[in-house]
Amino acid sequence: MAIRQSLLTANNLVPADYRIKEYPEGMNYLINGEIRSYPGKGIEVISPLIVNESGKKTGFMVGKYPDLGQDEALAALAAAEQAYGSGMGEWPQMSIDQRIEALEKFVWFMRSMERKYALLEMWEIAKPFNSCLDEFKRTLKYIQDSVERLRELDQESSTISRAENFIYQVRRCPLGICLCMGPFNYPLNETFAMLIPALLMGNTIIVKPPRYGALCLVPFFEAFSRSFPRGVVNVINGDGAAIISPIMESGKVSILGFTGSSRVARLLTDNYEGNHRLRTILGLEAKNPAFIFPDADLELAARECVDGALEFNGQRCTSLKHIWVHENVADRFLDLLSSEIARLKCGMPWEEGVRITPLCEDNKCEWLSELIEDAEHKGARVINSGGGLVENKLFHPAVLYPVSKEMKISQVEQFGPLIPVSSFSDSNELIAYLVDSDYGQQASIFTSSPQYAAPLIDILANHVSRINLNAQCRRSPDELPFTGRKNSAEGTLSVTDALRSFSIRSLVVANEQGKEVFFRTLESGRSQFLRI
Repeated sequence: MAIRQSLLTANNLVPADYRIKEYPEGMNYLINGEIRSYPGKGIEVISPLIVNESGKKTGFMVGKYPDLGQDEALAALAAAEQAYGSGMGEWPQMSIDQRIEALEKFVWFMRSMERKYALLEMWEIAKPFNSCLDEFKRTLKYIQDSVERLRELDQESSTISRAENFIYQVRRCPLGICLCMGPFNYPLNETFAMLIPALLMGNTIIVKPPRYGALCLVPFFEAFSRSFPRGVVNVINGDGAAIISPIMESGKVSILGFTGSSRVARLLTDNYEGNHRLRTILGLEAKNPAFIFPDADLELAARECVDGALEFNGQRCTSLKHIWVHENVADRFLDLLSSEIARLKCGMPWEEGVRITPLCEDNKCEWLSELIEDAEHKGARVINSGGGLVENKLFHPAVLYPVSKEMKISQVEQFGPLIPVSSFSDSNELIAYLVDSDYGQQASIFTSSPQYAAPLIDILANHVSRINLNAQCRRSPDELPFTGRKNSAEGTLSVTDALRSFSIRSLVVANEQGKEVFFRTLESGRSQFLRI
């Protein structure tokens, strides 16, 4: 796969369908149901898609977002606190049906924003346009599935149960204020995978969009404002240290939903006053391995490993980030892996079939190049043609082999199109690798025999949270639990698990002395909690 010398010659060569015709009101933010305008200079959003105008290469400015500070952060916190009202606010006291009705109103507004959202995401983070559309559609399905599952949970909770001499009813209740911080790679889906269940369970929300992808959520401000009571959803933007630290230091947040690095997660939780009151739902680093055994279908393994390692440039926590191949088939597998990579299309995200696009993070190409240099200095080499070449912000996928534990690439999450490969001769080498790893999200096993699969499954089950057989690592389908061990996650997300994660079980219990008032309250219909 050849790198183009000029990824884009001029802005006017961008196909008309993929130009931004209506720029976002990025300097707005949302507090207490009001869309407010930031009067300051703001923070520029520069696209990673390089434009060549009159011989000058420059990043296209998509827009600006507010550089808010402590005052606005505490105003958002106060709005969320007032809306929650210590559990007695309008939103937490609403019935399940009323909350669902508000969310369905939001979805009605949201549907019309599909293309606008996808264009913003494409220009902000260089995700292929069709993948942006898929993310939007997947998010709508996630909302629909969450509503259906909540109705089922509510129905299940409507029964009166007995234990010994007691009767009781159990329901799930909100926890309080949720601080929601999604990642740049899926700024809508990953954020809404936390925001939607938190809302449905009656919590109030403060959203801090990611630095890259900060403008993507702007089109939803009016829908939030018109669909939910004042203060239920608040969206603020700016430097994380300036606006998140005072919120966490207040001790008033009950749930932290965060996807990002464990370093930032530690900073957030270390700043929290009253640590044991905070529930954390964290998606952190992963170093998902693939294990290729000598009896594996090598062509299948190569295809799955390339897809798993390089979808959206490898910028997914679920990406395959270290491949282990048995020494007896290593040469053949590496040839197949290189051939699969050579077929990938690189270019601009609106191009049909494009797989490799520019990287949005500052200095990311330089950092990946440093990982290659370190590995080469310690005995590895780039085995695929053109691997590691850089053009502007586009990094040609590189396969490094043989990778050893002394190399930095074996220890860090590269989060980019760089694939380390190691060989093994005995399963004990894999066990040692798993025991030493700080991460434990997923793994993939490629084999055709229970002889290899069974013992490794039993080991992996105590080191990772999902084991994929002859397939790449992934999050979907959303009905399945999504979590991790070690430094990879806290809490569990899925359509059902997320509703549980953002709520707590409460119950009303009565023995013989309390049964009369229990049933009279039930029959009165005056309690939102105790009801059929």
